[in-house]
Amino acid sequence: MRTIRTRLRATAALALLPLLALTACGSGDTDGTAAVGAQASPAPTDDPVASVRKVDSAAALLPADVRKAGTLRVGSSIGFPPGAYYPGGTDKAPAGQDIDLADAVARVLGVKLERQDASFETILPALGSGKYDFGTGNFGVTSERLKTIDFVTYINDGQGFAVKKGNTALKAKITDLTQLCGLTIGTGAGTTFEATLSAQKGVCAKAGKKPYDVKVYSENAATLTALQQGRIDVIMSTINGLRYQAAQPASQTAFLGEFHRLDVGFAFKKGSPLTKAFQAAVDELIKDGTYARILKKWGTDPSAIDASRINPPEHT
Repeated sequence: MRTIRTRLRATAALALLPLLALTACGSGDTDGTAAVGAQASPAPTDDPVASVRKVDSAAALLPADVRKAGTLRVGSSIGFPPGAYYPGGTDKAPAGQDIDLADAVARVLGVKLERQDASFETILPALGSGKYDFGTGNFGVTSERLKTIDFVTYINDGQGFAVKKGNTALKAKITDLTQLCGLTIGTGAGTTFEATLSAQKGVCAKAGKKPYDVKVYSENAATLTALQQGRIDVIMSTINGLRYQAAQPASQTAFLGEFHRLDVGFAFKKGSPLTKAFQAAVDELIKDGTYARILKKWGTDPSAIDASRINPPEHT
């Protein structure tokens, strides 16, 4: 689910950091415009990761060559809070829920991370080529992705909708896509949202209504700006991201509720030997309370899971 951008793109969108909490499935600033009055959102100061220590039983599940090298390469989608963003600018370290969870897992496994920024839509294909050992970016577990990607889950998020405050076309929770007929929807490129909207494009015709139009953006900054300027009627993005965004007064958005829940996980190439170690590490963090503290820090407690899973089926 929201896109990481290159550091150059992130710089262009930095002014929108507190507003654009759509990291799960896509982001990007394609037209260079920015929302008025936005400024960088400071990160919470508590550090639940600092006390995490290596757990030998989990580390032993890593392949011998990884234990020897002591490093893992992660393709990281750095977008906006609460998932991952640059609170101090792109020359400073990123922060967010995904950053904390990946760092905590690395500590449990006794390895260091080599984090590489990458655009959301490029990370999953790059796993197969071996460019990264794993990827983060609030990747939702879907049946289609499970054909080529292995997942180790760490949170339950999903798809939701938001509108500009004062919107009169949509006031109620979206439970059926026919509620969007005749409207223009903005969403991220390469996301589960784009796939859902494309796959269901015919629902309006079947209902005898005017079809909805989908505008795809490579940056979240552009999506929010389009909403504020009236070029789209509604945004489809992550539940946690849209909730966070709506809580920022300057965004002037209203969250319309959950549409479809999805497990979210670390992504690996199919058949990766790393999945069991990552699952064990997440479970250790859940057991010792670090996991709960990380989610509390970023306000995503309602998305907590009880145990990590490898390749669970997509929620129906």
